[in-house]
Amino acid sequence: MSHIVAIVGRPNVGKSTLFNRLCGGRKAIVDELPGVTRDRHYGKSDWNGKEFSLIDTGGYVTNSDDVFEEEIRKQVLLAMEESDSVLFVVDVLSGITDLDEIIADMLRKSRKKVLVAVNKVDNSQRHYDASVFYGLGLGEIYPVSAINGSGTGELLDELVKDFSIPEEQDKQIDLPRFSIVGRPNVGKSSLANAFLGTERNIVTSVAGTTRDAIYTPYNKFGHHFLLIDTAGLRKKSKSMENIEFYSIMRSVRAIENSDVCFLMVDATRGIESQDVNIFNLIVRNKKGVVILVNKWDLVEKDSFLAKEFKAGIKKRISPFEDVPVIFISALTRQRIHKSLETAVQVYGRRKQRIPTSRLNEVLRKAVDQFHPPAVRGNYIKINYVTQLPVKTPAFVFFCNFPQHIKDPYKRYLENRIRENFSFTGVPIQLFFRKK
Repeated sequence: MSHIVAIVGRPNVGKSTLFNRLCGGRKAIVDELPGVTRDRHYGKSDWNGKEFSLIDTGGYVTNSDDVFEEEIRKQVLLAMEESDSVLFVVDVLSGITDLDEIIADMLRKSRKKVLVAVNKVDNSQRHYDASVFYGLGLGEIYPVSAINGSGTGELLDELVKDFSIPEEQDKQIDLPRFSIVGRPNVGKSSLANAFLGTERNIVTSVAGTTRDAIYTPYNKFGHHFLLIDTAGLRKKSKSMENIEFYSIMRSVRAIENSDVCFLMVDATRGIESQDVNIFNLIVRNKKGVVILVNKWDLVEKDSFLAKEFKAGIKKRISPFEDVPVIFISALTRQRIHKSLETAVQVYGRRKQRIPTSRLNEVLRKAVDQFHPPAVRGNYIKINYVTQLPVKTPAFVFFCNFPQHIKDPYKRYLENRIRENFSFTGVPIQLFFRKK
């Protein structure tokens, strides 16, 4: 269960700078999430081996030139409800402002862990000035400088101190978790109902009806798993109702907490940039993925259409094209069973271990057929490959000049692995190390 940490505070106190600092410049996932207002970022970070997600709520104020107290209240309220911990960022140069007081007042009522980060503390005088923030009544303060990183270690130590796997998650941890994700109104709840054979989710044609991520145990036809139905990830829009912040966080949470994601695409609209963004989010989280093209019953078809449609999807999600694409109708239940069976197969592939001897046999052949190009006269020799003992498929290649192996050659090796061992629907990672 990944912990979600929200960063709140009034504009221009350095929330985004602190966000970038805490994500440690990790390129893993630091980009704007689809459906998020311009400055809110979603990032992955870890400290002392404890991983967490960070949401920068900056920019939730719709008009930053003229700060609306009401907008800030909404932002803080949502952060308090949807995250596990809150980082409240204040600015040592301006002292306690009225807005800081308002936010502190709300946070004092929260049952969540709240840490006060006093930003821009980069000399001893400012350290002394920071003590004024004890006046907010939120307990200990953490003087930091987001720009140069000082003080962030102590802040992170305290932040992750209590992070652990909740007990109720432990009991069901062995069950595969499948989530249904996609843009609003693409038919996610209809699909959940088709799987479960019940009308337990309210289905209407209003985009964004599903507000919660709902976990439902499924146990029929020899399949046993947890199904996660999520609120849709939404497109950026100027008038973003606050409820969407819930949807975003819940979709993020659902992707993080699942093993395999059903990414639903609307056949009547084709694959759109937001679908691709959600796909990338799934891949960066190293989750299995099955693409379901829904509402296929509504499309005028000829013999080539499915083939063309599939080719169009593969082109958009390239370079990771080894993904199952199934044409379904959630309403008529067309190919519903095939979707489930495919997800179960993807789950199995994600857990598979390849014997080292077999792996080396295949990759030695691949390297003999096509050697890595020499760089500046350095002949690159790959000696050995093995699968890492981690939860998702990752392979480490030992060679003499790991730094000279370029992306096209990495893709060549990945494709050989995919050809010889079934990893359809599963992102795999390749690492290169010096022997």
